[in-house]
Amino acid sequence: MALLNSLFTWIMKKRIHQIELFMKYPHDVQDEWFQSLISTAEATEWGKKYDYNSILTPEEYKNRVPIQEYEDIKIYVDRMIKGEQNLIWPSDIKWFAKSSGTTSDRSKFIPVSMEALEDCHYQGGKDMLSIYCHNKPENKVFTGKSVVIGGSSQINNFSPDSYYGDLSSILIRNLPFWAEFKRTPNLEVTLNPNFEEKIEQIAQITIKENVTSLAGVPTWNIVMAKRVLEITGKSNLLEVWPNLEFYGHGGVSFKPYREQFKQLIPSENMYYLENYNASEGYFGLQDQSNSEDLLLMLDYGIYYEFLPMENIHDEHPKTLNLSEVELEKNYALIISTNAGLWRYKIGDTIKFTSLSPYRFQISGRTKHYINTFGEEVIVDNAEQALHQACQETEAIIKDYTAGPVYFDKNKAGAHEWIIEFEKQPNDFQRFCETLDKHLREINSDYDAKRFKNMALSFPIVHNAKEGTFYQWMKSRGKLGGQNKVPRLSNDRTYLDSLLKMIKN
Repeated sequence: MALLNSLFTWIMKKRIHQIELFMKYPHDVQDEWFQSLISTAEATEWGKKYDYNSILTPEEYKNRVPIQEYEDIKIYVDRMIKGEQNLIWPSDIKWFAKSSGTTSDRSKFIPVSMEALEDCHYQGGKDMLSIYCHNKPENKVFTGKSVVIGGSSQINNFSPDSYYGDLSSILIRNLPFWAEFKRTPNLEVTLNPNFEEKIEQIAQITIKENVTSLAGVPTWNIVMAKRVLEITGKSNLLEVWPNLEFYGHGGVSFKPYREQFKQLIPSENMYYLENYNASEGYFGLQDQSNSEDLLLMLDYGIYYEFLPMENIHDEHPKTLNLSEVELEKNYALIISTNAGLWRYKIGDTIKFTSLSPYRFQISGRTKHYINTFGEEVIVDNAEQALHQACQETEAIIKDYTAGPVYFDKNKAGAHEWIIEFEKQPNDFQRFCETLDKHLREINSDYDAKRFKNMALSFPIVHNAKEGTFYQWMKSRGKLGGQNKVPRLSNDRTYLDSLLKMIKN
């Protein structure tokens, strides 16, 4: 096993040189991918519609092709699901990543080409390991197995030759043999659509394995970890898996979960690496062990544009190329990909923390915020304020969501929070006051609305009992996979649904 570990580590390290090249020549790499994507799609129905053959520059491309959202491409997706091909991308597209998004219950089916699987999603997974091996050369991660909690995948009802499921399940179903060899449990268990049954099976099987790494969304890994400890009677995961050393995570912010993982895995040597892998593509990796910033991955078959948030509601918004972005400004991410998504707005916002190389943080969602009163509170604001409140009251948050309380006659509005704690604050009122205080310090618009309670009153905070969010997600059929608790909303849909369940 030691020899195999050394071999895998050597292979992974070879990729570091290529990463360093695109870090050094980012604009050249992006220009090459732009030309490649446009020329590849010239003969598709989409390419003919916008005359890709005559597009020579990104400026021409922006002027000719409007920014797309899912509703704009749905007609093409519906046709592909039924078997039509060469519509938005020349190679056959048979896989579709099912996503409800974070602001709508309506299912979306994102096309996933073989090029996107191989050159984007899998390359991202390999690069995550390459970076880990580079940053921790003494690792032994390949001497054991990895536990990956996937979603479920099934043949859809439209065509026997096209499939849909969570992105995680699509990736697992198409894994190369070497990756499958290092994963546990088997495919049947991993893709079991019954989430509670699956967690039980994973726990029972993996406690007998030499697990060296974990991967997946933090929420569901915690559920699995707690079941493992219940079965074994152990106090932490290192007593079950003494060689556990690495966790690759993504999907949601890790800030609310960090303290829980420290308790589950009490080791200073445990290595956490965040990835930014969405249904639409793999965009970023945490390449530095001393920073949570993500490196923008530029050679995965994706051409990037960045839409300043102040222009997002313009009729014809102007996007920026990579060379035009500025530090610490919020941009909506616009992508063109090797799965045929063209100028597609995925709904996430990012802000750059470095321009050489290009590193960034995920700051929120274009629709995942509270701006009912002009306060423009985004997820990044909420995460920072909650982190401070937890630090000052020794609390650990398990899950949360927040939304607006509308004006009522002469009463000001407010923000209403539902928070489930892993560890209760030592002073709940102080927690609430600290949350409000830090939100005011972070966000000047929120602070202005809170002035003398004129537009916004002190926030209403509910201390939800244990299991509230789990039961709520279960009731909505959204356990496991890439399903995430919606953090902020500009309406009361999620709040009212949760409050109704809590009161019952």
